[in-house]
Amino acid sequence: MNNVSVLLITHNRIGRALVETAQTMLHELPFRLALLPISQTCDPDKEVQVAQDLCRQLDNGQGVLILTDAFGSTPSNIAGRTAKAIPKTAVVAGVNLPMVLKIANYPNLTLQELAENAVAGGQRGVLQCSQAVAE
Repeated sequence: MNNVSVLLITHNRIGRALVETAQTMLHELPFRLALLPISQTCDPDKEVQVAQDLCRQLDNGQGVLILTDAFGSTPSNIAGRTAKAIPKTAVVAGVNLPMVLKIANYPNLTLQELAENAVAGGQRGVLQCSQAVAE
């Protein structure tokens, strides 16, 4: 695979649950992937180093899209610090299942295009169901 790789930096096992669910639905994910679960008791400085190492391992020249859960949280801050230190990275916060599925369906996009698709997929996946059913 010679496309953008993905790193999920999330609280505890959120990233693993999203990836396992997406793999069940799609059978396989078309990009290189790593998970970095962050616990409440972690040392953020050490986790930034781990995240940077993962990005270096994942990047095949096309860059790494870093997905994280809650903006402003420890995983998000680790992702931001990682992206500042590692070229060819983009960070998108608010990861959800529609976002992961969206990027899995467009694996050949550039890093910037994939980041934009991640945001679009995540946003379109959030709606009030009673309104959607009525339409």
